[in-house]
Amino acid sequence: MTPVEFAELRAFSLVAEERSFRRAAKRLGLSPSALSRTIRSLEERLGVRLLNRTTRSVAPTEAGQGLYARIEPTLAEMDAALRETGAFQAQAKGLVRINLPSIAARLVVMPRLGAFAAAFPGVELDLVIDNEITDIVAKGFDAGVRIGGQVHRDMLAVRLTPDLRTAVVGSPAYFAAHPSPVTPQDLSRNRCLSYRWGGSGALLPWRFAGDGRRAATVMTGNVLTTNDTDLLIAGALQGMGLAFLLEDFVAPHLERGELVRVLAGHDEPLPGFHLYYSSRTRMPAALRAFIDFMKLVAYPGSNGTGNGGGRQSQTTSPNP
Repeated sequence: MTPVEFAELRAFSLVAEERSFRRAAKRLGLSPSALSRTIRSLEERLGVRLLNRTTRSVAPTEAGQGLYARIEPTLAEMDAALRETGAFQAQAKGLVRINLPSIAARLVVMPRLGAFAAAFPGVELDLVIDNEITDIVAKGFDAGVRIGGQVHRDMLAVRLTPDLRTAVVGSPAYFAAHPSPVTPQDLSRNRCLSYRWGGSGALLPWRFAGDGRRAATVMTGNVLTTNDTDLLIAGALQGMGLAFLLEDFVAPHLERGELVRVLAGHDEPLPGFHLYYSSRTRMPAALRAFIDFMKLVAYPGSNGTGNGGGRQSQTTSPNP
C-alpha cells in the first residue's frame, strides 16, 4: 500500500465514522474541499461509490459499509500502536540496557536503584556486568558506566561520583611475616596480587604519585593474577599478598581491621565513575529518566551529588 492509498483509506474511514465531511476534515487538519477531493480519488481508483452525499448528510453506500467494516479494525490497531509508541517518549516507560563493571554496579548503581524503581515503575532495567571496555553502540546498549578515563571521546558523559582513590592493602597476617613497603619501589620485595584484563590479557598497572612525579608499574612475580576483583580481595584477606584496589571497595575491610592500607601518601586520584551514552537526539524518555536520576541522586560514598560531565580520553584505570 502506498502512502497516498493509506491516506485515502484513513480519510474515508473518518468520514464514514463522523458522517460529516466538516468534522472529519477538522480531525485530519484538512479543508472540507480537500477531503472531498481525496474521497473522489479513492472512489475513482476503486471504481465504486463509497459515500452517498446530500447537502444535509453523508452516509456510506453498501460498498462503503463493507469497506469500512474491513478496514476500521486495522486502522484502530495502527492508531493504538502509534499512541503506545508515542507514550514511550511522553513518559518514562520501557527497557533500558546498561553495560557496566561489577564494582560500579555494587558501589554506584545498585544503592540508587530502589529509589529509581519507586520513581519510575514503568522502566525495566537490564544491567549487564562487563569488566572489559565494550563498544556499547555495537552491542546494543543504551548507556554504560565506566571510570572517566575509560570513556571514549565520541561519547557524552555525566559524572556520577567524585574522583576515586586507590589503595594498596594487605592483611595483618601478611604484614606479620613481610615488611611493610614505605615507597612504591619497595613493592618489588613484596608478594603481589594483580588484576589481568580478560580480553587483552594485559596486567593492570599500579599507579602512584608523589614528589611531583607519577609512575605506573606493572607488577612482576605475582602470586595471583585474576580478572575478578572479589578474588583479589579474598586473596588479600587470606594473607597471600598485597592488592591494588579502589579505596571505596575495600573500605569496610579497612574499618574492621581485616586489611591494612600502605603507601597512602603515594596514591593518585582517578576520574570518578561516569555514565556515558552516544547521543541526546531523540533519546527515549526512559533513558533520559535514568540519566537524570543517576546524576542527581547523591553518591552513597560521599556527601555531595558528584554531578558534572564532559568528554573523557581513554586510559587504563584500576578495578573494573
